[in-house]
Amino acid sequence: MRIANLAGRLTLITSGGAVDVARASGGRFSADPQAVYAQFDEFRLWAEEAALPPGEEFDPALLGAPAPAPRQLFAVGLNYRAHAAEAGFAVPDSPAVFTKFVTSITGPHSKITLPEGNVDWEVELVAVIGRTAHRVAESTAWAHVAGLTVGQDLSERVMQMAGPAPQFSLAKSYPGFTPMGPWLVTVDEFADPDDLELSCAVDGEVVQRGRTSDLVFSVPGLVARLSAVTPLLPGDVIFTGTPAGVGVSRTPPRFLRPGEVLTSAVEGVGEMRHVLCGGELSTDR
Repeated sequence: MRIANLAGRLTLITSGGAVDVARASGGRFSADPQAVYAQFDEFRLWAEEAALPPGEEFDPALLGAPAPAPRQLFAVGLNYRAHAAEAGFAVPDSPAVFTKFVTSITGPHSKITLPEGNVDWEVELVAVIGRTAHRVAESTAWAHVAGLTVGQDLSERVMQMAGPAPQFSLAKSYPGFTPMGPWLVTVDEFADPDDLELSCAVDGEVVQRGRTSDLVFSVPGLVARLSAVTPLLPGDVIFTGTPAGVGVSRTPPRFLRPGEVLTSAVEGVGEMRHVLCGGELSTDR
């Protein structure tokens, strides 16, 4: 099942195109894409059994983030061994967790304005919570995940490493720095949700390629460890970490520039495409 945010409305993407959920359900489910996660079990059962109308063609440019307003947005650093090595750190014994702020969320095809500094790419697999998780076991954690999507943890490296303590959250939360999409794919759609290829390209040059089987802490492992401390709520978002190949670790370092196109993909989900701009900060989607 592919669940999308199309022009701000909850939508199912079928083989025939887009199906507006509020209309197809007779108002049983809200048009608000974020609201569905509070009813996710009920929604999924309805979607599997409903006689849906034919899908309609749609403009991919109208897609927004599938979880546009989570109450909690977690991110995990150094969660691939090769990335930890290129960053000069040991593999962590426990997840290196920080937050990104929800005002930085954007859709899969928006323009992103680069602030001053050195903006780097970090493609990531993103998990969205579909059922409250508190002190859940790793063995049952997948049952609390609504689905998976593609994410970019864009990072301005000057601010990130400035000051007496690193400013991970602020440096990764400029407008547009948390794109997600193109839609959410439910876990049952994957032959093995623990082994998916992810990649990132700048102007067609592949700069990152990895597999989620190389994660230090897997998606269920992260759900278990995070929920051991704080309840995870329906609609919460977890950015699970990036593989090796980031710009700051290259020789010489390579950062994003206005006019470039950033493409991010995860196997079985799809891809995002963002045009990078200069000038005043944008508030596009």
